[in-house]
Amino acid sequence: MAKIIVTDKMASNGIDYLKSKGFEVDTPFGISHEELLEVIDQYDGIIVRSATKVKKDVLERGKNLKVVGRAGNGVDNIDVEECTRRGITVVNTPDGNTNAAAELSVALIYAVFRNVPQAYHAAKNKDFRRNKFVGEELEGKVAGVIGLGKIGSVVARKLKGAGMKVVGYDPYITDERVAGLGVTRVETLDELLKISDVITIHIPKTPESKNLIGAREIALCKKGVRIVNVARGGMIDEKALYDAIISGHVAGAALDVLEVEPNFTKAPEEQDFWNPLLDLDQVIITPHLGASTKEATLNCSLGVAQNVEAVLNGELIAAVNMPPVAGDMDELKPYIDLGEKLGAIYYQAEKERVHKLEVIYSGDIVDKPTKMVTLAIVKGFLSAVSETEVNYVNATLRLKELGVELVESKSSQLEKYTNLITVKFYRKTNAISVSGTVFAKDAIRIVDFFGYKLDFEPTAHVIALQNIDVPGIIGKIGTLLGEKNINIAAMQWGRKEKGTKAVSFVSVDSEISDELLDELRKIDGVLKASRLNF
Repeated sequence: MAKIIVTDKMASNGIDYLKSKGFEVDTPFGISHEELLEVIDQYDGIIVRSATKVKKDVLERGKNLKVVGRAGNGVDNIDVEECTRRGITVVNTPDGNTNAAAELSVALIYAVFRNVPQAYHAAKNKDFRRNKFVGEELEGKVAGVIGLGKIGSVVARKLKGAGMKVVGYDPYITDERVAGLGVTRVETLDELLKISDVITIHIPKTPESKNLIGAREIALCKKGVRIVNVARGGMIDEKALYDAIISGHVAGAALDVLEVEPNFTKAPEEQDFWNPLLDLDQVIITPHLGASTKEATLNCSLGVAQNVEAVLNGELIAAVNMPPVAGDMDELKPYIDLGEKLGAIYYQAEKERVHKLEVIYSGDIVDKPTKMVTLAIVKGFLSAVSETEVNYVNATLRLKELGVELVESKSSQLEKYTNLITVKFYRKTNAISVSGTVFAKDAIRIVDFFGYKLDFEPTAHVIALQNIDVPGIIGKIGTLLGEKNINIAAMQWGRKEKGTKAVSFVSVDSEISDELLDELRKIDGVLKASRLNF
């Protein structure tokens, strides 16, 4: 019988469930990283929360590992890419703590407006001077919710119940979905910052969301604004927040997460962690309690146990990194790879909201099982914008939550290619599409980019450019890349008519920085420069 190790403390219902199914379960809660490395080769599965790091060294030692389970949502502490490379399934419980995180956000909003923790601390120290803790009421105030996914939408609903006017910024959810929440949409983050009395964050942690709220953004806010974060640390520039509270521009903040967090198991006398924000009475800091309710703990514990059981029994489930198998996987794999890349292009190159996705299959692919390819397209499309991990099983559900319609059609008629996959993105202003093909069994190519004909291999690092079709642009771009010591692997240019607009894919051998994109955009004649990561 398979062996499972549970390294972080979790509710006993999940552990009891696994034992009842015949699994051997060891529970060395708080095991050190060094000790884990010594024993991990004995186990078929490992279940963690947020403390244990399942990185490459653990996975290298875990020769028998088949599944890594996360009792919760985020998988920041798990090397998902390395798990995928080694054929290890990663499962989590993305919905188990939704209500818990939402309720903590609302609780902290109440607390930061009414100075509840400060007053409690004073009373415990026999200071009952209530005039020190005069607060403000939520009724009629404007709450700015950044991110209207699962948690953000629950927060919005609860704050509306408190009598607040709720505005939301989420560039990826449709107008219909926002209207259904009863939230007033704002089109830019800056607009939300300018009108909100309290700002609460509910988006995934990505490179783009790092320091989402910094000195510039805080300066846009109302004087006396309050800021709450129960999502992920690192999305607020903590020094800028500190300075703004000292200056009085920000009235207070409530943070359940920090960019660098303490060890949550050390006793106070052993703790060596400090953060300057802890010195400020206007700041409420809680020790990452977002999922810390009895209900969420029970939900996550049983949920991850059932997922781990399913994987070890060979069942296909909504895993973080494993698609369901249908048809001949070797034959389908290049189409799946192409589909995910086609879907991933849109939000890396464009910002306008999409309300409908149409996937059109043409040629000999119509005779193949295309469900997984469609799911790969949706997975790629959502990869940059979803607040939770998107996999092949939950992709259509996540798309539905955004209010985006999905349509699939097939046509056996095709002239130029033996097969063609077209993804059409419908938005308010118009519809644009990308197309790709597979030839020579497994070679994939992008052949149409928003109406421009190309023949391009999607590589790891690509710069997508739109420019005025005039002489000299290619030379200027090549010169700039050369000056930055960035090697060009391939270039593909396309235009509709001479002298109008051209587009291009430039494949390079290294990461593309924000600074480089800014310099490319400054070249005379360049209209748009985007980074595409495939």
